[in-house]
Amino acid sequence: MKTEIAVLRPRRQVTLPRDVCEALGVKPGDRLVLEVAEGMLVVRPGKKAALDALAAIRQGFAESGVTLEELLESGRQIREEHFREKYGHLIRDTGQPGARKRKRRSA
Repeated sequence: MKTEIAVLRPRRQVTLPRDVCEALGVKPGDRLVLEVAEGMLVVRPGKKAALDALAAIRQGFAESGVTLEELLESGRQIREEHFREKYGHLIRDTGQPGARKRKRRSA
């Protein structure tokens, strides 16, 4: 792709040339990730940045040796702890894991 020139407008706006948008696969309204690296502006489509992050998470997950079941159970436990910390005053313990009963209001 050839080098394109864009002008920074008084309100710090830049219009991307059509060829650049097509090469990036972006259209008006899409989010872009902007980074400054070694004195250069790097622009990436937000969708690609999100997919790259997801790929890194998947790789880290695969390398960790944690099974999907272990991850899900850990998430359940964390949610339960968070719920009890934040809303514990609204429930009473029935002695059964995961069972919640609301306190009755006094009439």
